[in-house]
Formats: sequence, structure tokens, C-alpha cells
Amino acid sequence: MPLLFSYGTLQQEEVQLAIFDRKLRGDQDELVGYEQALVLIEDPVVIATSGKTQHTIVRPSADPSSRIKGTVYQLTQAELHRADLYEVAAYKRVAANLASGREAWVYVDARIADARP
Repeated sequence: MPLLFSYGTLQQEEVQLAIFDRKLRGDQDELVGYEQALVLIEDPVVIATSGKTQHTIVRPSADPSSRIKGTVYQLTQAELHRADLYEVAAYKRVAANLASGREAWVYVDARIADARP
């Protein structure tokens, strides 16, 4: 089963219930070599689901030791597809290494997804 690292709204119980029809259980971890910013959300369904008009987004950092705290979830392929449908075009799903040594999918800034560490 694929792993997904979340640093934002996918950690919210109401978002998980709306997208996956269940509350996820996960492990704390950190994404290494990235920094956070905010992105404006205009999709009314995503705003209604998360309750927010701005979501966090991650980009590669100039500081390779920077870390972002979050949660790693084990999803089915179908649930991963549902997460893809939830994320707006500003995000792209990429594989990334975590502080724990695990590799997980993570949604990063689509404009610079190929510049990852």
C-alpha cells in the first residue's frame, strides 16, 4: 500500500472523512529539504471541504536540512486517487524521502516540482 505524507489539510479529520470516508491513522514524520508557503484556493468544493481559502504548499528549500513536520498515512491505490482529485492544479504528487528513511508520496508546488532535492 502506498504511503502519503501530509503537512496540511489532509491531516484534518473532516477532510479525511469527506475524501476517504474514514479517519486515517498515521505516524509523525518530517519532509527533509523543503519549505512551506501558502497558496490561494479558489475551488469552492475544496474550500467547503477544508474550511480554508489558503492551504500550505511545499517547495524545495535552499537549506537542505530544513524540515516540515507532518503525518504519513498508508492508503489504498483508490484512496490515493481520491487524494489526487482533491488537490487543486497548484499541487503535483511526487515521491520524496522522509526523515525516517521511508519514501512517501507528497504534494508539492506544481510549478517547481521537478526542482526537488
